[in-house]
Amino acid sequence: MTTTTESPKRVKITMSDRRPLTIVENEWPLVASAEQHDGAVECQANHVWAIRVRQNAIGTRIVYGWLREGRGGSHAGWRGAEGGFLVAALGGGEADEDETVRAIRRVGGIIEDSKMADECIADLPAETIGSES
Repeated sequence: MTTTTESPKRVKITMSDRRPLTIVENEWPLVASAEQHDGAVECQANHVWAIRVRQNAIGTRIVYGWLREGRGGSHAGWRGAEGGFLVAALGGGEADEDETVRAIRRVGGIIEDSKMADECIADLPAETIGSES
């Protein structure tokens, strides 16, 4: 009997103001995302947009997104946009929520979709306030 072990899935992420990052996907789970396409169904879309937020065990986050050509194609010479930002943890495994929101807004600017940034921010884990916390 032959046993095979699969290598962990790696994801290459285009960053802004630094070279791309390659991460092991299951070490950086998604904590928030927003996605859309401009076709009736995604497989026919001309363009696809996404903003994603991943976080590792110590609270560091990667906020990134893209505007890419969909499987339906686009006109010759069309160019998409991609970018991302690394958000350092506050310490003790706690993520920096304020910097995360700023990074999401910046990625929304890169892909020219502020409403998608709003959707991604709304998908972040909720903050609990008040005496019931």
